Amino acid sequence: MKGEAARSEASSKQRERWLGSRPFRTILRIAAAVGGAALMAGGLGLIWPEPDPMAETPPTADDPASLAPLPKQPVMVLVVGLDGDGLNDMSNQAAPLGPANADSLMLLNVSAGGPLQVLQLPIELAVNLPGQDELQSLSATYRQGGVSLTADVIAEVVGLDEGKPDRYVVMPREALRTLVDGLGEVDVTLNQTYSRQDLAQNYSVNLQAGRQTLNGQQAEQLARHKANPGDEEDRRRRQQKLLSGIHDQLNQPNAITLLPTVVGALSLQIETDLTPPEILSLAAGVLSSQEAPEISQLQLTPRVGQQLLRELKPDQPLPLWPLLANEGAGS
Repeated sequence: MKGEAARSEASSKQRERWLGSRPFRTILRIAAAVGGAALMAGGLGLIWPEPDPMAETPPTADDPASLAPLPKQPVMVLVVGLDGDGLNDMSNQAAPLGPANADSLMLLNVSAGGPLQVLQLPIELAVNLPGQDELQSLSATYRQGGVSLTADVIAEVVGLDEGKPDRYVVMPREALRTLVDGLGEVDVTLNQTYSRQDLAQNYSVNLQAGRQTLNGQQAEQLARHKANPGDEEDRRRRQQKLLSGIHDQLNQPNAITLLPTVVGALSLQIETDLTPPEILSLAAGVLSSQEAPEISQLQLTPRVGQQLLRELKPDQPLPLWPLLANEGAGS
């Protein structure tokens, strides 16, 4: 009997650790998020027209719609970049060691004929999470509740409309390498040399200052490199260079013919609720505009001392984005 009582007490403590002191409220919140996702997925059937039969001729750069039908409405996609090499890897071989963390978080807003809008989210942002007494980093949401909790928390922080973001993509490191190599490498211009080797994480970076062409492995180095734990802002700036380079490569004449193959390869490496035709439609929407991406960041309070968690600048009216997209706001 004592053994059963001990097991019951341990089970109760474990439930409280995961669901908090008010488990019923937490369960309702999770159920609402799941239900909302189901309704959202159904409603998105109105965004993409029925695909036409496959054309006899390959897609051409002069006509992005030849790749796939353009989305009828703007589509907001949450992109979660993991520090794990693959989706199913038991360890991320990174720091902190363990299951994959959200190492990069972005919202993409794609509309036919308009510029790609990007919001880089600070993974070091302090947020309240269900069942946690202390503030956690935004990056911790993926490890604790997967993409559903991550999307729910981001929507609350940014002040998104109900049902946003529309879709999600979870990309491990191997998917980034596949994307860059599949497009034929990307050009970036770096204002300094980066050189570091971390045997504990099986990671190294060796990139020279100036204009250069990066393959998939080098692009991963640029996206991951962080000289110290407080280097998140500088890393986001480096990731901006990589994002702009990928966008420029997408606009090369031969890129549109490569995209179906690239998307096919990526579909085996990512987790998403987008179908391959829908991904191609979003790519066509991006290509339908000649403008450069509009990349924004949330406004944060200045870092104090060695603090790692950050806070939003107070008294900002919601929503924080995409209204900031044309202002180029930084942290």
